[in-house]
Amino acid sequence: MKLPSHLLLGCLAVSGVSAALAQSAGVTVPKTVTAGQGFSIATTGSGNGTLLIVGPSQVLKRDIKLGDAADFSAGALYNAGTYVAVLQAGTAPATSDTFQVLPAKEVANVSFLARPSRLPVSLHDGITGAVYVFDKYHNLVVAPVSVSFELSNPSSAVQKRTVNTINGAAWIGMDSTPQQGADRFVARVGNVSSARIVEQVPGDPCTLRMSARQNGKQLELSTDPVKDCSGNAVPDGTVVTFTETYRGAQSTVDVPLKRGIAQVDMPVHEGATISVASGVVMGNQIGWGR
Repeated sequence: MKLPSHLLLGCLAVSGVSAALAQSAGVTVPKTVTAGQGFSIATTGSGNGTLLIVGPSQVLKRDIKLGDAADFSAGALYNAGTYVAVLQAGTAPATSDTFQVLPAKEVANVSFLARPSRLPVSLHDGITGAVYVFDKYHNLVVAPVSVSFELSNPSSAVQKRTVNTINGAAWIGMDSTPQQGADRFVARVGNVSSARIVEQVPGDPCTLRMSARQNGKQLELSTDPVKDCSGNAVPDGTVVTFTETYRGAQSTVDVPLKRGIAQVDMPVHEGATISVASGVVMGNQIGWGR
């Protein structure tokens, strides 16, 4: 059926108005939003529309009246990243804009790694600490923050270092302390801290000294208590080697430390030279019967 010309013009006019209204619909977003904070998105146009906000692991949908602002309460967006706001009004093409959700500035959690968990005493930069800082929504806080590292032992001074994070991470090298025992390694950002225990064990033997006593046809050889260069007792089980050289012959015995000393009996040979060693550390020599 053919419409009268005046009705046809009326329909075209209504269609033109609807198209104009649809074309006037728009969305204005903030450039940035801090994770967890409330925010508003402004719209233009008239009538009703649907606003979608799409981002990392989050999608929000809101039916709105065009021309009004869409208000979002605190906690609505909490994952940092790039978000897209899409406004659909009627059959007109959707309009959109992007904005960034930034991590909260306050550090709420510190992820702290300390390596190794066990090492010898007195090693320069022997302990490595690495920290990652997060806000309360588990976003990596990329803005620089100050991290304080402390390594303490009951019998030695506290080591303190402070560094700034780079892209949410900070790392440090610390010297193992001179005394054996359990060191407490702490990383702190403001009132947030995380602690690890680093076990420090004695180093290699530093000095060796033995004595000899004849008992019949045997020489009783014994070391003094074996210690590392910091004065810590070397652990039992560390191997000490006794060597007796005489008339071009050589006799060697390996003995583990027991209660901090090594003992062995070797045959008496007049004119023999007896030496002691552990690893690369040489002890004193004894010339027997010279």
